[in-house]
Amino acid sequence: SQRDGVDIRYYSIIYELLDDLKLAVEGLLAPEQREKFIGNAEVREVFKLTKWGIVAGCAVLQGKIIRHAYARLVRDGIVMYTGRVDTLRRFKDSVTEVDRGHECGIKLENYSDVKVGDEIEVYELIETAQTLNL
Repeated sequence: SQRDGVDIRYYSIIYELLDDLKLAVEGLLAPEQREKFIGNAEVREVFKLTKWGIVAGCAVLQGKIIRHAYARLVRDGIVMYTGRVDTLRRFKDSVTEVDRGHECGIKLENYSDVKVGDEIEVYELIETAQTLNL
């Protein structure tokens, strides 16, 4: 009843009941997340800058690097860090993205243990609503 916060519905066709039930249950399912690769870069040099902290001097190998994108740092096949690209610079300028074949400076959010030879992969998370097959 309305007083108890219970939703009461009347159905004359069983399929309508099943459709409503399916929609109600799907609403409870957490969205499914998958990664979409954007690009990767190799650390060629590490800079310790007073103003910025540790910045990885990188060459973009595939795709592009995007500021504030999700990122992971991989060293010898092991993921050392997962977070975001905090700052992205090209020469002295702050930029939003750097394409393949170019060099850039990457500062990772809350992470400074960067070494020459590390790989930085960037990706986006795509969320899709889960559905039930009844």
